[in-house]
Amino acid sequence: MNAGEPHPRIQILGGEIDLITPCEMMRFVDIVAGAGGTALVANHNLHSLALLQNSPELRAFFDDADLIQLDSMPVAAWAKLLRLPLSSQHRSTYLDWRDEFWRLANERKWRVFYLGGAPGVAEQACSNLAERWPHITFGFRDGYFDADAASIDNRGVLAKIEAFEADILFVGMGMPRQELWISQNRAAIRRGVIFSVGAAFDYEAGVQAAAPRWMGRVGLEWLFRLASQPRRLAHRYLVEPWRLLGPALRDVRAAHSTRHVRSFRKPAVDRGPVWPLSSAN
Repeated sequence: MNAGEPHPRIQILGGEIDLITPCEMMRFVDIVAGAGGTALVANHNLHSLALLQNSPELRAFFDDADLIQLDSMPVAAWAKLLRLPLSSQHRSTYLDWRDEFWRLANERKWRVFYLGGAPGVAEQACSNLAERWPHITFGFRDGYFDADAASIDNRGVLAKIEAFEADILFVGMGMPRQELWISQNRAAIRRGVIFSVGAAFDYEAGVQAAAPRWMGRVGLEWLFRLASQPRRLAHRYLVEPWRLLGPALRDVRAAHSTRHVRSFRKPAVDRGPVWPLSSAN
């Protein structure tokens, strides 16, 4: 997949997800970052799809995304039941592609900025990563600031990001805060591929344990997380998915119709270099 090529986007559970593998996503990021452009890479799981039902602001974020990754084996299983082309090969979550990403970032000597986490966490994560990947330049800012778009705090964060000239901007402030922050501030970020990554740097800093990857591959990562943080995650994993019953019934009615899949090409906007870029780039 080249950054300028249209790609299929599937409609499922009230949202949209791109039929793109982690390898294709990485190729896209390499092209855009190499051209000094900007793009937004989002991801959908059951949590985001449930929140989407009653949040126009969150829907606007996903409408603006250049790529929307699948971050949910249950959604892949649901698509399989509907005989839709979305499958486990499209699952693309940070813990699965991080090693490939950091190898590429090190080879390209990218500048990576991380926004989020508790004070000290991003700093520790960057320090740990820099030991393994010495050719990457890291910048960071914790997520404890007034995120109102007009606040002095927020203007300072944007100024720091602009001065850093990131090739990659990871925003990890929890869903939906990170998505809403990106949506409100994207126009001011004129360089770099932007990812919403949740607790990615908590894992890199060692303050949160990651599920074994075999659990992710068989769709049990949620169980590991629930057992690790039951009070925080019980509602998300045991109650919230029932909000998707209505969208699931609509999926059943629409199954096998052409309404489920469309070709998607993000229109160019005035942000400097932005995909679609020509395949020659």
